[in-house]
Amino acid sequence: MNKDLWKGIVIVLVLGIVFFVIALLSARLTSINLADAASVIYAIGVLTAICVGGFFANQKLQLFRAFQPHLTISHEVSHRFIGDSYIHIFVTTTLRNSSRVKMELLEADFLLQQIAPASDEHIEDLYAEVFESSEHEEPQKDLQWNTLDDAKRNWDKNERIIEPGELHKEPFEFIVSTGVESVLIYTYFYNPGYSQGSQSAQGWGATTVYDILKK
Repeated sequence: MNKDLWKGIVIVLVLGIVFFVIALLSARLTSINLADAASVIYAIGVLTAICVGGFFANQKLQLFRAFQPHLTISHEVSHRFIGDSYIHIFVTTTLRNSSRVKMELLEADFLLQQIAPASDEHIEDLYAEVFESSEHEEPQKDLQWNTLDDAKRNWDKNERIIEPGELHKEPFEFIVSTGVESVLIYTYFYNPGYSQGSQSAQGWGATTVYDILKK
């Protein structure tokens, strides 16, 4: 049990004891009979127990968040040389519905960026943009490598549904020139149930760096 949970339970119990003492003193000062005082004390005890139980369920068991959609995403990547000048890259994206509600996919992004080869000048510019300009000013940015391909995939209603605990494999293909040596693959699946101010995630993504070994 974590410290925050213990702290919350102690606070609720202290409040319950305070209300108990106030009710008991009030009963004596106002000459309320013991039966009425006992009813007040019982009600306070029930309220305290509900607060402790609700706090425990929310913090420890995460009962409310368990019914929010969630995807766990991973990549499997392979490549092969085709023709004299090109490489075929095959990406298998494995989606696991790790929530207790069914997930429907309507939209996803597939991004391929080149990491190597890259000139020293380009690397120095990236470094300056991310690690120097953003220092103490704003949240750190991601390195923006040269984008080779950026594709979007859409599905019709009820076309891609993943049940709780189910695995779904979504394939995607890229073609690059033989001069490419290392790539970054990023996929992002949008949550169709997301809305502004919602506690649900806007979507889920995964990133993989893949080195292309020569023949």
